[in-house]
Amino acid sequence: MENQWLTTDYPNIFFENNKVGQLKKKIFDASKREIEDILKEYNIPSPSELGKAGSYIQNTPRKQVIEERRKNDIVFVPVGCTECHGDYANSGLDTFMVTQICEGIRRYTSKKGNPVSLALPPLNYGAHPYHHCGMAGTVIMPEDVVRETMINVMLGLWNDGFRKQIWVNNHGQLWVLESALQEFCKRYQLPGIYRVIDWHRAIREFFIPIKRENSLSTDFIHADEAEASVGLLLFPEMLDLKYAVDTEGESLLPGGHFDTSVDPYRRPQQWQQGEGHSAIERAAVPEGVVGKPTRASAEKAKRPVAAILKYLTLVHDEILANYPSGKLPPVEKISLRDPKEMEPFLREPMSKGWKSVFELPYIGQINSL
Repeated sequence: MENQWLTTDYPNIFFENNKVGQLKKKIFDASKREIEDILKEYNIPSPSELGKAGSYIQNTPRKQVIEERRKNDIVFVPVGCTECHGDYANSGLDTFMVTQICEGIRRYTSKKGNPVSLALPPLNYGAHPYHHCGMAGTVIMPEDVVRETMINVMLGLWNDGFRKQIWVNNHGQLWVLESALQEFCKRYQLPGIYRVIDWHRAIREFFIPIKRENSLSTDFIHADEAEASVGLLLFPEMLDLKYAVDTEGESLLPGGHFDTSVDPYRRPQQWQQGEGHSAIERAAVPEGVVGKPTRASAEKAKRPVAAILKYLTLVHDEILANYPSGKLPPVEKISLRDPKEMEPFLREPMSKGWKSVFELPYIGQINSL
């Protein structure tokens, strides 16, 4: 198709010629000053707001939460984990990355008079791939626990009027979150808009090494140049690079089949689609690092972080423009439930005639559980 792609000076980096691709291409081509201006719009960097009153649903007076939801009923749910990222980094690195990115979105939308809601991260430990087993500092939760936690948080948020949910993931557990989202929809068949976004993959082009000032020089893998750079930009006080070491994983079969963390090579399989072809972390890289964090700098993270901030804002703005607060796509188009039956459940929580999800009739697969 003519003009389907927006190309760059780098043959392996191109963008689809649509609103998403145009946005990413603009940021990819932006000057250093323009990138700085984007970060300032979101007040990046800023201290963590996990304990700051008025930042998350759980640390904001309920009256304010309700008033804000009436204007903007989208909720961002950051998802991290607890895992070893080497001696130089904090084990909550994934959680602090994603919470501070989401906090930037809230600050930006607040300036526009329409603050998006944030829910405290419900998965501070998270699911993990097999090859993480045995690493000190890594806390592995059973997948069914993670899945059921997410499903029940989705249900509770829906019951509180947050029926447009954006789950922003910052850890190697995407398959579990996708499974939870699908099971939630099959189990309850509640009309809404639900997305799981692996934020690194969403802007993968910005993690591909290129010959340009302040660009990454190595592929994104784990506790590496990319992750250390994002940490140095967002929470440098939690890192101590004098303890950083560079390592490489160990392949046990010929390569070219499995991609790295953000799928930059478009290989046949994603990294999580196999085990046994490479050594586990404990055997190959007991340091907890796969890559070269010694090359990290805050400057190298600015363009990728600007890209994810703008992309998540686009997702937010498109949803709210098409479906303002209190409005959803037609029930009959996104649910097997009877639209008339759903009417009281879709009312504002605690309003006259409202029904909660605990009064919801069972249909579909739920009967066999």
